[in-house]
Amino acid sequence: MKKRVIALTGAGISAESGLKTFRDANGLWEGHDVMEVASPSGFARNPELVLDFYNQRRRQLLQVQPNAAHKALVALEEYYEVHIITQNVDDLHERAGSSNVLHLHGELLKARSTGPGSEPFHWAKDICWGDRCERGHQLRPHIVWFGEEVPQMPEAARLTSEADILIIVGTSMQVYPAAGLVHYAPDDTPIYFVDPKPSVSERDFRNLEIYAESAVSGVPKILDALADR
Repeated sequence: MKKRVIALTGAGISAESGLKTFRDANGLWEGHDVMEVASPSGFARNPELVLDFYNQRRRQLLQVQPNAAHKALVALEEYYEVHIITQNVDDLHERAGSSNVLHLHGELLKARSTGPGSEPFHWAKDICWGDRCERGHQLRPHIVWFGEEVPQMPEAARLTSEADILIIVGTSMQVYPAAGLVHYAPDDTPIYFVDPKPSVSERDFRNLEIYAESAVSGVPKILDALADR
């Protein structure tokens, strides 16, 4: 029976495919305050602005490809049962070939109705004001906005609590509730942290190994190390 690897991934892994990270150093997303484009109140005030923001992100996503870090996590499946828990809303893990991907914050290539009880569905084109579901409700991106529940958190916590090995890639682990997942890992779980500017030190967690480098450089090294075990 294969050991279980849980990989927590964030914007840094996709940035190396050329995908812009949403939030820059001053807290703006593409020049917008996050609450303008990533909150229910922002959508209520200016839905066309919000739809255009995500339409641009979706178009960009369709122009980029998975990188060596995404592919290394796929290759790890030869040796381990690998589950990806990602804060990213792109589909680069899936396109690389990962078998088990859980999206905490939604998916750009899905839409859902603003009406009650709606389920997300595949949507790869622009969402325009006036695009409606069969019941007449406006469509919106399948994105978890600030102030909304993160419905996949219980499953993410369960998976992390069963991790034999934990890999953290391209995330500062500063944004909650996702940042709290690391605390669900069993105490003796080895943790590999990959980030060019690590926000943690080896004093913060037991069994922590830091790769202070890019995802495309660090994750293949972890693959090599774990493949030899």
